[in-house]
Amino acid sequence: MAEARGASTWREELASLVEDTGIMYTGEAIGVSPFPPYNAANSTAAVIEDDHETELQESLKEQVTEFLQSWCEMLLELGRGCRDILQQTVVTEDSLIVQKLGGPVAKVSGRLRFLNEFLPEDRDPVHVWPVIFFVFILALSALNLNGGHVGLVPPEKKVRVHPPSASRIQLPDGRHLAYRDIGVAADKARFSLIAPHSFLSSRLAGLPGVKTSLLEEFGVRLITYDLPGFGESDPHPSRNLNSSAFDMLQLADAVGFNEKFWVLGYSSGSMHALAALRYVPHRIAGAALIAPVINPYEPSMTKEEMRSVWGDLLSKRKLMYYLARRLPKLLSVFYHHSFLSGKHGRIDKWMSLSLGRKDEILTEGSTFEDFWHRDVEESIRQGNTKPFIEEAFLLVSNWGFSLGDLQVRRKCYRSGIFPWLRSLYSQAECELTGFLGPIHIWQVCILFPFWFPCI
Repeated sequence: MAEARGASTWREELASLVEDTGIMYTGEAIGVSPFPPYNAANSTAAVIEDDHETELQESLKEQVTEFLQSWCEMLLELGRGCRDILQQTVVTEDSLIVQKLGGPVAKVSGRLRFLNEFLPEDRDPVHVWPVIFFVFILALSALNLNGGHVGLVPPEKKVRVHPPSASRIQLPDGRHLAYRDIGVAADKARFSLIAPHSFLSSRLAGLPGVKTSLLEEFGVRLITYDLPGFGESDPHPSRNLNSSAFDMLQLADAVGFNEKFWVLGYSSGSMHALAALRYVPHRIAGAALIAPVINPYEPSMTKEEMRSVWGDLLSKRKLMYYLARRLPKLLSVFYHHSFLSGKHGRIDKWMSLSLGRKDEILTEGSTFEDFWHRDVEESIRQGNTKPFIEEAFLLVSNWGFSLGDLQVRRKCYRSGIFPWLRSLYSQAECELTGFLGPIHIWQVCILFPFWFPCI
């Protein structure tokens, strides 16, 4: 047994104690890399540094939390102080605000008191309704923010600058007036028309939707021109409706209107057409006014007519009329943020009234949008707010005449003793005053983004 046991080598005995790992020992030396020596100082420093960073983070978090808590407490105390001040000064029975608004507010709150029945019985309505109103405002703001991303809004197009393309005449005062001649030639014209454009428009507008072939079919020669300061026309240093009428007359003579001609005005361009009827009636054959506007401050209007005119206006339009009459220079701020901002706005935003379905179909295509953009770009070519402010001021200022002056009336001269004695034995000398030609008015709202609404 001893010999047998001694015959087995120590390697065989070691292999019998463990499982076969498949690794055979070849007798070569096994290299083992020594571990680095343990340094107690470095280990302790690392632990202390980690603890210090954690303490700094916790202290910074606590400081921020305490700062926010103290700030909220200060705001709360400020709100309470303001409330106490209001209760002691404004909401007292002797204050002027309570004396003026106490009655109407009490009447309105009395009518709305039935809403308190829907509130919990243990809640004071004075505290509940402000909270409900505040939450409603927040919800409405959130809906508006989210609603802006629901649909894909096309990017706004930039305003382009085009090379000059208008025909121009020189007026006696040295200014140049740009115009456009469409329709039949001068020798074939049965009807000659001159059309001043509306606000934020130009000579390129012409008759929107009316093709040149239709004008040629009826023998119409149409002259459209840029008002002073618009498009390629030079500005007028002190223009009014009187100068506007004589600009139109000199343009008619320059383009060869030897006989009487018609004037066509739509929207705010109608006031220039009416000025021609008043100041140069001997050259006007008739007038056609489409959706004309009148001076909302017309002195000849009765109180009922004035109330009807202002009642149909939108709040924004009322504000613009007021600024144009009282503070016209402030209009430049609105103009620089709208059509002079360098970008085209959306068509639906320019509409004073909401678009119907048929109108939306007309504006969906690129034809109308391209036509509108080109006309606006020509209108603001000079990049100056002055002509637009002048145009807005002309509408709400004194025109120099009233609409009653254009009505046909019989005027008899009886002033003095001799005309009176003559009228006793013979008929008094009378004549017709006002514009004797035809005036056609279409009081309809035109689908055009920069025309004024119907009045």
